[in-house]
Amino acid sequence: MKKMCAFTISFLLLKFSLILCSFTEPSCFWRIQNNEDNDGDLRTDCGFVLITYEEPIEENFYNNVINFRIPARRYEVFLVLLFATDEINRNPYLLPNMSFMFSRIVGMCEDTLGSLERKYTPQSNSWKFINYNCGIQEVCDVQLTGPSWTTSLKLAINSRNPKVRVFFGPFNPNLSDHDQFPYVYQVATKDTCLSHAMVSLMLHFRWTWIGLVITDDDQGIQLLTDLREEMQRHGMCLAFVNMIPETMQIYMTKAKIYDNQIMTSSAKVVIIYGEMNSTLEVSFRRWAYLAAQRIWITTSQWDVITIRKDFSLDFFHGTFTFAHHTVELPKFRNFMQTMNTSKYPVDISQSMLGWNYFNCSISKNNSKMDYFTFNNALEWLAQHKFDMFLSEEGYNLYNAVYAVAHTYHELILQKVESHKMAKPKGLFTDCQQVASLLKTRAFTTPVGELVNMNHRENQCVKYDISVAWNFPQGLGLKVKIGSYFPCFPQSQQLHISEDLEWATGGTLVPTSMCSVACIAGFRKIHQKQVTHCCFDCAHCPENEVSNETADMEQCVRCPDDKYANLEQTYCLQRVVSFLAYEEPLGMALGCIALCFSTLTVLVLFTFLKYKDTPIVKANNCLLSYILLISLIFCFLCSLLFIGHPNHITCILQQTTFGVFFTVAISTVLAKTITVVMAFKITTPGNRMKGMLTSGAPNLVIPICTLIQLVLCGIWLGTSPPFIDQDMQSEPGKIIIICNKGSIFAFHFTLGYLGSLALMSFAVAFLARNLPDRFNEAKFLTFSMLVFCSVWITFLPVYHSTKGKVMVVVEVFSILASSAGLLGCIFVPKCYVILVRTDSNFLQKYKDKFHY
Repeated sequence: MKKMCAFTISFLLLKFSLILCSFTEPSCFWRIQNNEDNDGDLRTDCGFVLITYEEPIEENFYNNVINFRIPARRYEVFLVLLFATDEINRNPYLLPNMSFMFSRIVGMCEDTLGSLERKYTPQSNSWKFINYNCGIQEVCDVQLTGPSWTTSLKLAINSRNPKVRVFFGPFNPNLSDHDQFPYVYQVATKDTCLSHAMVSLMLHFRWTWIGLVITDDDQGIQLLTDLREEMQRHGMCLAFVNMIPETMQIYMTKAKIYDNQIMTSSAKVVIIYGEMNSTLEVSFRRWAYLAAQRIWITTSQWDVITIRKDFSLDFFHGTFTFAHHTVELPKFRNFMQTMNTSKYPVDISQSMLGWNYFNCSISKNNSKMDYFTFNNALEWLAQHKFDMFLSEEGYNLYNAVYAVAHTYHELILQKVESHKMAKPKGLFTDCQQVASLLKTRAFTTPVGELVNMNHRENQCVKYDISVAWNFPQGLGLKVKIGSYFPCFPQSQQLHISEDLEWATGGTLVPTSMCSVACIAGFRKIHQKQVTHCCFDCAHCPENEVSNETADMEQCVRCPDDKYANLEQTYCLQRVVSFLAYEEPLGMALGCIALCFSTLTVLVLFTFLKYKDTPIVKANNCLLSYILLISLIFCFLCSLLFIGHPNHITCILQQTTFGVFFTVAISTVLAKTITVVMAFKITTPGNRMKGMLTSGAPNLVIPICTLIQLVLCGIWLGTSPPFIDQDMQSEPGKIIIICNKGSIFAFHFTLGYLGSLALMSFAVAFLARNLPDRFNEAKFLTFSMLVFCSVWITFLPVYHSTKGKVMVVVEVFSILASSAGLLGCIFVPKCYVILVRTDSNFLQKYKDKFHY
């Protein structure tokens, strides 16, 4: 009952994987692992001797060679060997009239490390191999070893007699030293672009905070160097680097340090690279037990590993494997369907439990899985069409078998041509000759791939990228999601499927960053003494933006004609603005200026009409006319500050303002001096009467005005006013204003006006107690007090405002001070002239009677 339940669960999970796989068509396949029999903690290695006979293969030959239980992990190796040798034996153009077969090296497929340690220790005197005859004549048959390079290395170092060996595992530079290992060759392609491929994948998913676990050997250090250089170029960082020692004793002293480092690190993506059957695999299993939730990036030999039935997806968020692109073997499926189990002692039902890769198209054509039973595997294989995919090691083994076959074929041809056929045709004794021919072999496999044993460092090697998932009950799912081809243009090198679904469900890409990415409107601020991948986020400075790409080192300043929006994510076009007549404020100020100037004209006309009245005569008609005319221009000059500024108006604004106000203030000063002198001449013997009758006080006006003209001339000659743009006062606006040019000249002009006003105020204040009848000293004093109050208030307010408000303040000050002069000096007189006519007449009558 328990077995039935377990089978049912496995069946349902299998069906689920097939349905899931159908959504990722066309490049995916699934695998069943046999967790009941994990064959120990470490993977086993295999070594085989390839031989040729002139006689047909005996019926029970392989039953005698394979007289042991094959580990589940090694079924692929034996199936590939059986298929490749059978295919070669059926080929009439390769080793014709010869039988090509393999024999096994003792113990290598059962317990690699233990077997080698026992066999090749200094204390051991046993150097015997099955199928190795210690006779008079030595035989030089080629041996295949793999997938662990340590196996080939131990064999090459400890073998008493030179042997030609072909390693079908992953490429290892240690075995490429032909000075030390002249008879060891590799069929795998060197990983010249692996670091570039891995970095491209991480760039695609925007992973910048990466952990690295490598073996402490030359191969691992080389990958570390290449990865670090490539990652620095693209702004990535290594969160930690675990260099796992090769010696188990040293590793165990530091195992907890490695465990703690990977468990506490914030990096969610970890690259693992190195040999299987090593301390690195032991460390990996420890992390699986500790449930380290990571995304693993590795090579094809590091497929998903688990020995626990209750294995959970929480451990593996996904394992990305990089494998060299391989060509499909279409005849392999037919071989497995038709293989003679009496000839080949391989239980296909057991092999399906241990190793199977099926094309996902079966989930489309077969909605029911009623015929899928492990007990009737051959029947199921015959009824269902599918394509089988070899692992990278299996494909390398397939090419290695063909490399040896072509070498043997060439050796036999040379024997025939040299007429040295005394020995058996398939017997070779010169290892140097065998190695020389093997090294130069270049051939095309039946699937059309060119294999050149003399050049295995392919700079344009293509990688297939797959994601491996594990499910409970040993069900594994492996999906091809893309590829990497370095010979394409950089933008086309990496291709990743758009409908990628992660192991935890959903399409949301997991993140792996030291710091959360800065959103638009923020910039990165790097922390001191920390890698550049760790940073804080800060708002962009004023009028600077960071666009939607985010994670910007520096914000971009908006152009002068644009401004940053409130979120500081993009720039907006500024609106040109100035104090226009169309605006309510501009219209109001313009109307006030026109009204006051009109009122001043009416006052002037009133004075002209009543010029013969005593009150007009008593206030010096000429000075009153000059003051009224200057006030008219003072009111009108404020209109120059309203409207779109141009070069002429900017110059006229300050010069007309300065000149006309100088005329007005100097006129007030002249009137004050006249009043004072008029009362002083009543004293007997006073000499001021001549000065007063000659109009000397009136000279104050041209003298003061001339000084102001000289100051304005110097101002315009050195640093005249000009048109300027204020982009700081109001967000989103370019305010067109007139720049004062020389601020010193502007304040000096105001200071000159202020000194005249203070002088007038002082003189008028001294004359305040003179007789009141038609004495305007008090009015002059009050007018100067208003004028000085306005401009003293103007300066701090002017400097505390910006943009159009500054212009408004200046216009208001001009109008207020001019209105103060007009109101304080002339309103009382107009009141007497127009309202109190009797008072004005009475005084006139008295004057006539007096005379």
